[in-house]
Amino acid sequence: MLADQWMPGMSGTDFLTRVGEIYPTAKRALLVAWGDRTAPGSILEAMSLGGIDYYVNKPWGTPDERFHRIIEEFLYDWAKDRMPKFEEIRVIGEQWSQRSHELRDFLERNGVLHTFYPSDSREGRELLARIGRDPARLPVLILFDGQVLVDPTNSDIADACGANPDLEKSSFDLVVVGAGLAGLAAAVYAASEGLDTLIVEDEAIGGQAGTSSLIRNYLGFPSGVGGAELARRAAEQAWLFGATFLFMRRVTGLRRTGDGILVNLSCNNGVTAKAVIIATSASYRRLGVPSLETLSGSGVFYGAAVSEAQAMRGQDVYVVGGGNSAGQAAIHLSKYASRVALVVRGDSLDTSMSRYLIREIEASDNIEVLFNTRVVDGGGRGRLENLVLEYSPSRLTETVPAAGLFVLIGAEPHTGWLPEEIARDESGYVVTGRDLAEAGLSRRGWHVGRLPLEMETSMTGVFAVGDARHGSVKRVASAVGAGSIAVRSVHEYLALVQRQRSSALSSRRSSDIASGVTDELETSLGSAATGDGKR
Repeated sequence: MLADQWMPGMSGTDFLTRVGEIYPTAKRALLVAWGDRTAPGSILEAMSLGGIDYYVNKPWGTPDERFHRIIEEFLYDWAKDRMPKFEEIRVIGEQWSQRSHELRDFLERNGVLHTFYPSDSREGRELLARIGRDPARLPVLILFDGQVLVDPTNSDIADACGANPDLEKSSFDLVVVGAGLAGLAAAVYAASEGLDTLIVEDEAIGGQAGTSSLIRNYLGFPSGVGGAELARRAAEQAWLFGATFLFMRRVTGLRRTGDGILVNLSCNNGVTAKAVIIATSASYRRLGVPSLETLSGSGVFYGAAVSEAQAMRGQDVYVVGGGNSAGQAAIHLSKYASRVALVVRGDSLDTSMSRYLIREIEASDNIEVLFNTRVVDGGGRGRLENLVLEYSPSRLTETVPAAGLFVLIGAEPHTGWLPEEIARDESGYVVTGRDLAEAGLSRRGWHVGRLPLEMETSMTGVFAVGDARHGSVKRVASAVGAGSIAVRSVHEYLALVQRQRSSALSSRRSSDIASGVTDELETSLGSAATGDGKR
């Protein structure tokens, strides 16, 4: 929907705000005349309050390709979820089963074009009958080439889709562990600068940022960008520079072998690397409420607002958390749910959420913020139907109807698999660089006469970036910047190793020459003593 800002009787921003109330998922753009100096204030105010998605200058002539490009971007965003698309995979499963949710989330975050068919729908029953499969064994996946997978693992799906190449070699310049945005940035910079790079991901590209519906404060995307979309573009960029991807595989261990590092993989393979970057991100912290844990994937979700939002149409939904991820989830869900309640343990959002998100939440008609509140219980028959909220400091409780609960309350690092030589803080985050000395941690793996490089861990040649690193800033731009900085440190490390080798080789040659001269002199002296040599 396009509307002129200056219309008789109503401004364009007011009109588009009303449109958003009637059609929450419609893309709305403000039409602004070239040279209109009164427009910027209206644009900034409307975007910060969620009244419009973007603005576009009125066409100046025919054709006006700048105008076309912006409209095309709107149509692309709209069509991704609403227009018929090529189906790489058709999934038939139970709508509210945990495994069905995991598959939808897994495929969505990895950018796999797919359609989900509930097993009790007409389309689902027809598909099962057509391939002769028993509806008692679900989920069933039908691939575009005709392959049928029954209750497959994620690794089975990746292999069947041809996502994983056969590793024709076992040695790389750099192995990046994790394909969150920090790991993807490291892979892009490393591969583009000539390093033979392998990136290993055991779940989905994008990490936590991949679940964000719209990131508006990342440099270069004034109208915002979805986390999964950004991750897909970064992965393609790394691939085009020559990086090798290994999906649905875990790194199970690291250990030094001379100048190299042995990287053990869950597929029983091992590769060696000159350097390693740990970018394993972190997983969303659990609520720890047993009755809700049993409903995980059946109305209770951890950081999965994007893949499940449309199923919440017209329902009451709760989001737990006070950070940016929770705010983005609440705003995205409000386009579908009749009411969204943001549950916050504290009494303010100012210390944990960006101001632009707070303003948009405050301006929304169907988002309510519940301060000083906790979710303490909940239940339902087969799926989430109600929650129990506790209000502090009174400790009074209330049971409320709820179709969905989205939990975004911080994260715990994926670092338990690391060897003891790699120092971590009390929360499990990897300590790097100058923090190794400042934290007073022992350098069990440190055996060289130099200070750690930036982002380097206590094991030489191993670096850490992203959410798993001690002291990291939980922002997309920070993660991407850390990935590029780590690659610079990798180059510096490889240069140091090369200089040490050259120095050692030079010393060895000097020693060999000196040894040869000594041997020749001893031989000459011995010959002279016996009278056999020439004087």
